[in-house]
Amino acid sequence: MADNRSCPGRDTAYIDTNRIFDSCRDKDCFEDTAVFLTDYGRDVVEHSSNVRCCSAEIAAADVSVDPVPFNNGFYRIDARIYVRMTFECCVNMSNRQIIEGLCVCDKRTVLYGGEGGTSVFRSSPDQDGFCPGAPDIPENNNCGCGSRSLPTAVLEVADPVVLGARIIEHKCPHHCPCQSERDIPRSVASRIGDLSPLGERRLVVSIGLFSVIRLERPAQYLLDAEVCAVPEKECAFTEADDACTVFRNMEFPVSEFSNEHKDRPHR
Repeated sequence: MADNRSCPGRDTAYIDTNRIFDSCRDKDCFEDTAVFLTDYGRDVVEHSSNVRCCSAEIAAADVSVDPVPFNNGFYRIDARIYVRMTFECCVNMSNRQIIEGLCVCDKRTVLYGGEGGTSVFRSSPDQDGFCPGAPDIPENNNCGCGSRSLPTAVLEVADPVVLGARIIEHKCPHHCPCQSERDIPRSVASRIGDLSPLGERRLVVSIGLFSVIRLERPAQYLLDAEVCAVPEKECAFTEADDACTVFRNMEFPVSEFSNEHKDRPHR
């Protein structure tokens, strides 16, 4: 607000936002998690003697909220995180092949989300008219679609930390609840191609995830606010050939050269 002083006075404002009822942070280690590959990737793994992970990123996540029975106000949050990874495989000791894969990490926690006895209905600019479509067809039923009195779960995940990757021989017994490529949503799997079922010779990874989960509910607040008008700051544009002037106006990154955090002992 230092460059925007056109605020003639203070006033009160009503806002509609989300209130955080409970939150938690965690670091999870998923050891020897199977990686789903395409037919090409599976064929490369079958003939590889060594493998290393080149990169890993969060591709998508599914989050669901369910009330805990006989414990009012508490909710179970189930999160399924899809990690997209790139590997470098050594084939025939001299030929390197790059493949992509997806691994699935499941996480569960219980948080307090308060109690709500109302259903929330919101208008949508995409709906023109009252109750369009036939009510007996779910995809056309745009009327009465209010959200239940459940809190909203928010999941924040940092980039995965790859701890290791290897190829193992694994034979899953018939009673083993093994993961299937069909459990991965098509929108996620399509990022690398058609996934192949897991074989006896499979690629597994160990990764660490830092995450924060919180439960939110809509809330209305009355705040003191400043009524701002037209800002005084003018929009400036720097020509591309004046790059050195832009660089000279940048502040020196003192914190990047400070030894304060480097000398701090590790716990």
